[in-house]
Amino acid sequence: MLEIIFPGDTYVSPPPIETPSLLPSLAFYPRLTAIIGVSGLKARFGTYTGEDWTRSSLAVVRALEGLGARFEVTGMNVLDDPRPTVYIANHMSTLETFVLPCLIQPRKDLTFVVKRSLLTYPGLGHVLRSRRPVAVDRVNPREDLAAVLEEGAKRLAEGTSVVVFPQSTRSTGLDLSLFNSIGIKLAKRAGVPVVPVALRTDAWGTGKFAKDFGPIRPDILIRFAFGPVLNVEGAGKAEHKQVCDFIAGHLNSWGLSTAQIGE
Repeated sequence: MLEIIFPGDTYVSPPPIETPSLLPSLAFYPRLTAIIGVSGLKARFGTYTGEDWTRSSLAVVRALEGLGARFEVTGMNVLDDPRPTVYIANHMSTLETFVLPCLIQPRKDLTFVVKRSLLTYPGLGHVLRSRRPVAVDRVNPREDLAAVLEEGAKRLAEGTSVVVFPQSTRSTGLDLSLFNSIGIKLAKRAGVPVVPVALRTDAWGTGKFAKDFGPIRPDILIRFAFGPVLNVEGAGKAEHKQVCDFIAGHLNSWGLSTAQIGE
């Protein structure tokens, strides 16, 4: 494993040492393209490792910080639990997919549940496939659930932790009636714990023409908060509520809206 990059429970970005770009989006995406290009080439030839994934993820963090973006990450002590884990997070932008690896991968192997279309992206598709993700089509919920439970349980049995975004789409708010319990079901089947992750990543906006690559807004603080390790008991209803409460509570404290769980 690579040396842990962000030791301790909390990380806060240092003040920028250079004048931030006046055109952050135009400055960022060439850097991102270069990171993806190098990583994708290695992945295509089968030489892209977990350490490489950590380094390329960190390169994205440093590129954003170089443009004046600030990160605040809390609760990282829970990542020291050696057991494979299901991390259940709200989904706000493309940023979390690029950044979570450098937070978690140095401590334990990691993969994601991703939409299958991401695997066809130039460069990025090779990188994701090298991490053996659980791919879903987001067309038939029943088929997606079966795929996550079967393939996700295999990854966890092999010692690889899994990040799950239960929302059907990215959103700056949170409608808990659409925040399903797929992560809880996966953890229960695999006999592993869950950790809730609240995040605010709308500093990386949604694009009009390419949804995954929108405007970069360094003025919005980027936040990740890891919650407590939860062992799933019974049907997992209590743990699902704990996950929802943790994420909703943080989003509310960060000034974002949440809707209540539907009956």
